[in-house]
Amino acid sequence: MEDISVITAITHPLRRRIVDRLLLHGATQVGVLARALDAQVGSISHHLRMLQKAGVVEQVDSPDGDRRASWWQLARRSFSWSSADFESPADSLIAREAQRANVRNQLDRLQRWYRVSAQSDVEGFSTDTLAWATSEELNELQHRLTSLLDEWKAGIDRTDGEERLPVYFFAHGFPTEV
Repeated sequence: MEDISVITAITHPLRRRIVDRLLLHGATQVGVLARALDAQVGSISHHLRMLQKAGVVEQVDSPDGDRRASWWQLARRSFSWSSADFESPADSLIAREAQRANVRNQLDRLQRWYRVSAQSDVEGFSTDTLAWATSEELNELQHRLTSLLDEWKAGIDRTDGEERLPVYFFAHGFPTEV
């Protein structure tokens, strides 16, 4: 179960973009983050401190040993929660709102993709299915998908000289009516 402070920290739109950027690019200098995210250095520094307080990011040494530059990396790479995890009605509400914000983020990304996909040389994909499952079987599916994605990402050799684009993948599994 995630601590509510982690959920609150990563739900903020700019902090979510910081987390995504660090996930893709690894340790990054504050100024580079600010330019990439079209934000002020002071704003990025503030949000990095909020993420650090929640244990999401950590400050690291500059690769070139320059102590004047502030470098940051993710302290962890995945987050998972359910509003049912929280006994406090206030925390449960925060967790539900964070889930809604996450779904909006996912759908916004998908809509942006469909707006530009006709001009792209790279095809995305869509998949869905219906099946019968217990709560335990649905939980097992989540763990298997997470393991598969981790294995897939670990198998990508970013040193082979091939040009790669950032890829966003999301899937949902939930009880439904037909």
